[in-house]
Amino acid sequence: MGMVGNLSPDQVESFKSQGFLVLESFCSREELEAMMKRMDELLQQFDCSSSSVFSSKNQKELTDNHFYDSAERISFFFEEKAFEVDGKLKQPKELSINKVGHALHELDPVFRDFSRSEKMSSMLFSLAYKKPVVIQSMYIFKQPGIGGEVVPHQDNSFLYTEPASCTGLWLALEDASINNGCLWAIPGSHKDGLVRRFIRDENGVHFDRPSPSYDQKDFVPLEVKAGSLVVLHGDLIHQSLENQSSKSRHAYSIHVVETDGCVWAKDNWLQRKVDPEPLYVS
Repeated sequence: MGMVGNLSPDQVESFKSQGFLVLESFCSREELEAMMKRMDELLQQFDCSSSSVFSSKNQKELTDNHFYDSAERISFFFEEKAFEVDGKLKQPKELSINKVGHALHELDPVFRDFSRSEKMSSMLFSLAYKKPVVIQSMYIFKQPGIGGEVVPHQDNSFLYTEPASCTGLWLALEDASINNGCLWAIPGSHKDGLVRRFIRDENGVHFDRPSPSYDQKDFVPLEVKAGSLVVLHGDLIHQSLENQSSKSRHAYSIHVVETDGCVWAKDNWLQRKVDPEPLYVS
């Protein structure tokens, strides 16, 4: 018996129309606590000497082997504003990390269990996936006071297949509001197609063309409670602003691509030595 999708026809239609869908109470309190507890354990074990800064604005300048190798590892990236002029952290490492990525979904049992759960697979089945794989995962902290801006972008820019097939799945581990840096999106923008790609070549990583300019009035805030899952079409224009509040905004984000009839681009930044395991085969 094949897997049955758990989204209603109205939800699927809303996703197709808006380019995003909010699924409230997708994750239980126990699941949230397990992931946050596990990340705290990973942070305690983390050696600050093997780290890198993450920037959504100028990754080319900051990219190094640590970034490339993170495709198949659990790697830690600091916030740009986490350091003093002399290079020392301004505050404890737990309050200085931007994100952890990009293979939590494979290498850590707690995050793997959630990423490969039946409810996740069933939801993807509703969106017509046949043989999806989780291609990357990130635990995002959005630290109080220094949580960096993520500029307007499309997920297909970074994780491109031919034809394009990426879907972003963003789980709020804590309440996300305008005050602490929630997601913002331009409804319906996915219908305009992919505007640029982030590629890797002999010159490192870079976008193939400049970013279009966007009117901030076109964005709507996606304020959600902890446990909500935000489903994002790969061509949807979305962003998040700096967290200037005193509250963090932890989230767990995974990105899925189709492998049935879709080919992974050889010039994506993320290149793997071993093919990822499909979530299921219909």
